Amino acid sequence: MRFGIQAMQLGELVPADLPAADLMAYVMSLDQAERVRKLHALGFNPIELGGDLGVFLPHTFAPPAIEGLAALKEEIGMSYTVHLPLWSVEPSTPLTPVREGSVRAVIDTVHATAPLEPETYVLHATGALAAEFYQMKLPQAGKSLILRIFQSNARESIKTLLAETGIPSRQLAIETIEFPFDLTLEMAEELDLSICLDVGHVLVGFSGPIGVFEALERCLPRLAEIHLHDGPWQGPERKLGYGQDHKPLGTGDLDTARLLARLTEADFAGPVIFELKVEEALASLDVIRTIRPDLL
Repeated sequence: MRFGIQAMQLGELVPADLPAADLMAYVMSLDQAERVRKLHALGFNPIELGGDLGVFLPHTFAPPAIEGLAALKEEIGMSYTVHLPLWSVEPSTPLTPVREGSVRAVIDTVHATAPLEPETYVLHATGALAAEFYQMKLPQAGKSLILRIFQSNARESIKTLLAETGIPSRQLAIETIEFPFDLTLEMAEELDLSICLDVGHVLVGFSGPIGVFEALERCLPRLAEIHLHDGPWQGPERKLGYGQDHKPLGTGDLDTARLLARLTEADFAGPVIFELKVEEALASLDVIRTIRPDLL
């Protein structure tokens, strides 16, 4: 396995000590390749590019920026994954114009980053609206029906995405997010997709009453990527832990040693992406170094 990090660091995008008058010029001069080079120098490879950055700051995914990232790939052996847009995107909504616009935003990101030959494209197959209905206090039969509608819409969006981009279905990894784990895995199996197991999301209950290691075993045949961060285990009663995920390793309930051992046993060679701040990711690498120095 290879340990990487997300490129989109909010602290770098909007530095706290930057005068407001200088903010726009700073943001418009952001150089993704320069940022990726610095992250690589700290020991992170691959780097996960955030598609939302391209939605808000189109120049960061424009051809010159992609050319810079491609040149860096050739120069230092950088590899990339791409987290497709999720902010303002809802590929599972029943509202057709919003769903179609969401799919278009995702497709545009795939096309923009294609020259980088990303290992994996990570997708939130459902969005904030589906998550809201998932948490509503509704009769179980009614909720199940509604969630199936969201799942069906997500399925059709993914079919369109695959058809219009031509990427192999296994290059697309749908993430374990705030949506039932069973329905997410079912979509992956039906469409022959990969899975991105977000460990922190499972820990804090976003994917339902399922433990990390049960989720891992069920994902392994399709596991393409892991998002690694810690948090408190919410238990089978699923007390949702909003804001309690995305913590450094060793500060929550994740059995990191067991996770690394199982991934090693399974010969998992895919990206393990820290969805953390740089300093938190470096501290997490120290935890791994203590437990399994052979992996680093």
